[in-house]
Amino acid sequence: MEKSIFEQTGGTYRQEGDYLLPNLTVPEIGSVGIWGQRHLRYIKEHRRAFYTSLQLSGKLDSYLADIDQQAEAMFSQLVEQIAQCQGVTEQLKASDQMAWVGRMNNIRAGAIEVINEEIVCT
Repeated sequence: MEKSIFEQTGGTYRQEGDYLLPNLTVPEIGSVGIWGQRHLRYIKEHRRAFYTSLQLSGKLDSYLADIDQQAEAMFSQLVEQIAQCQGVTEQLKASDQMAWVGRMNNIRAGAIEVINEEIVCT
């Protein structure tokens, strides 16, 4: 008997009673950071065809890891640049810790909004 296209491409079957069922597996999502997880949630809810395509092609993990790396790099850079522009320094941290914490929290919140808008929700 001639092999099916599935068998020609390396696919195998298993016997279940009287039936031959294909051995199919979907790759598991590895551990990605918070940005990758947020983007995953976004594409699952708003871009289902794109999500399904990535999942079935086996590229979802690498795609999410790339998104996570881009977002983390952008976040670090934004926080550093905004803190420098606003004069939030180690000297302020040493002299008035509560003011430093408050300003850094505001800076981080702003950077998170930018990352969500520019990378996560696109």
